[in-house]
Amino acid sequence: MSDELKKGLRGILAAESKMSEIDGDAGKLIYRGYDIEQLADSASYEEVLYLFWEGQLPNREELDAFTDSMTSERGIQEETIKTLRSLARQGETPMAALRSGVSTLSASEPEVDADPEDPDATRRKGRRITAKIPTVLANYDRLRRGDDLIEPRADLSHAGNFLYMLTGQEPSDVAEETMDMALILHTDHGLNASTFTAMIIGSTLADVYAAVTGGVGALSGALHGGANQDVMAALMELDGSDMDPVEWVRDKEESGERVPGWGHGVYNVKDPRAKILQSKLEELSEEDGDTKWLDYTTSIETYLTEEQRLPEKGIAPNVDFYSGSVYKKLGIPVDMYTPIFAMSRVGGWLGHIFEYTADNKLIRPRGRYVGPHNQEFVPVDQR
Repeated sequence: MSDELKKGLRGILAAESKMSEIDGDAGKLIYRGYDIEQLADSASYEEVLYLFWEGQLPNREELDAFTDSMTSERGIQEETIKTLRSLARQGETPMAALRSGVSTLSASEPEVDADPEDPDATRRKGRRITAKIPTVLANYDRLRRGDDLIEPRADLSHAGNFLYMLTGQEPSDVAEETMDMALILHTDHGLNASTFTAMIIGSTLADVYAAVTGGVGALSGALHGGANQDVMAALMELDGSDMDPVEWVRDKEESGERVPGWGHGVYNVKDPRAKILQSKLEELSEEDGDTKWLDYTTSIETYLTEEQRLPEKGIAPNVDFYSGSVYKKLGIPVDMYTPIFAMSRVGGWLGHIFEYTADNKLIRPRGRYVGPHNQEFVPVDQR
């Protein structure tokens, strides 16, 4: 047994998985053998969920049955709505509301007493959670704005129904396609912090609701899921200034600040997901005629790429650099960006839980004690 300490478990091989593969040098992301570009361009989020959870792409009959099983579970109970309403009155953040909302969903779970080692029951629970998360998020945002709640529609896709419940308007084809693509791009990315957290909880044979709640908690951290909000906040700061994008970036550099959305712990070149979202931002901008956010992001990327040559140093745009602008174009509030990340990533969390617990072993790493020894206890009155 090695005594070498790897703080943060960096580089430690903790599990084998058939879910996703990342080539940081080539800028490649692969889901179960399929390039992310191929799936983003041709598949639906529902198909990708099936691929992750069942190990293969569905045929038409399988996809229709799977989709029907998801759409039939979109509604949430009044008790969950009461919790969300209370949190809205208190001004809770959407991410914290999602964490609490997911936790309450188990109260209406029809298979709450199912054996945690029953894979079929666990999959059914996972489908219910995934189907209900968009409803939890849309309801919370509408409650905090004082708007009437909108019932989910079974005739819309997972992505389209979310945008409809959130905004009250049926999305355009481009908007629905873009939202669907964003969900696909964020479904999985190896053993990141939230996925590993969900796997650890799953390995204890805890209820899958507990595992997903834990994943939400891990994703809420500033070092994991909040970067897309940081990018949009920065772009809004630029929009409110009297500087052009290049002047703004130079001002940031002179003050020692970094531009959010650049650099990644895995990719040394441009994130493949950023390339795809950049193209969707172009489509959305063309559709509504407003190119402001596209102009900002492309100007910044051109400057940092051609003049600062950051990609040569292994620093390039990551997925967050473009996802923020895409969500802004879709009419999504900035503080909902990370919860939407969770709405997508739950598919990956569950896939890893299903895969790992099929040949389960409790995840129990070792910690090295570095405290004092041979301490003599002194009674409290003699200290």
